[in-house]
Amino acid sequence: ALDYARLGRETTMALGRLLLLPPDPKTIYKGPLSVPKVAAWSDAIPLPQIKAIGRATGATVNDVLLSAVAGALRRYAQDRVQAVEGLNVRGVIPVNLRRESARIELGNKFGLVFLSLPLGIADPLERLFELKQRMDDLKDSQEAVVAFGILNAIGMAPNEIENIVVNIFGAKATAVMTNVPGPRRQIYFAGAPVRQMMFWVPQSGRLGLGVSIFSYNDHVWLGVATDQGLAPNPETIVAYYQDEIAQLFALTQQVTETP
Repeated sequence: ALDYARLGRETTMALGRLLLLPPDPKTIYKGPLSVPKVAAWSDAIPLPQIKAIGRATGATVNDVLLSAVAGALRRYAQDRVQAVEGLNVRGVIPVNLRRESARIELGNKFGLVFLSLPLGIADPLERLFELKQRMDDLKDSQEAVVAFGILNAIGMAPNEIENIVVNIFGAKATAVMTNVPGPRRQIYFAGAPVRQMMFWVPQSGRLGLGVSIFSYNDHVWLGVATDQGLAPNPETIVAYYQDEIAQLFALTQQVTETP
């Protein structure tokens, strides 16, 4: 009974937090969308390098990758003369809620969490620690379960209601971000080795920035899709992301090698 009471209280609190989230701030990444879209993707980054950063900082692979994305978005915003002091923007992140025993069942079973990305923090390690703490707080909440319930409800509602709710959710975030783990070993197609893979996260709610992270065969790729009217140079964001990973790796190696 106590467990049910606690779960009910946490779910109610998560629903309240979700509904009361204010709209994300106006930045270069958020505004009226145009028709043309542009996309870019990174070179392969060795997954062991990401894991080494995680081991040195106590962070997960996902924490490291999202922190590098936040750093890249910060630098690109500065290029476009966007004030970044104290800036936080939210990324909508899908969370898998499917039980392992139901992995082959049809239909979507995912919730959403709103992760606040600390673009206002300049130091890469400080930014990583802050993002990790925020992500840990989300993992301990019922936000993803609540969002799953809302998504199911609006899926059965009239289109007019669905559009209103989707736009309300979209106003609370700046980007859609997801990290998909692919095959861990080399795979082949008709006998030919598949060298790399990429996917694109769906964007809705009038969000003009989509970040797709994919791992395959001990490597990681980042894909960035943007609205051309808002962020016309996603290849610059990708380049900054690769720089952020390299910088984090160098900093953590210095720490681990210091006697």
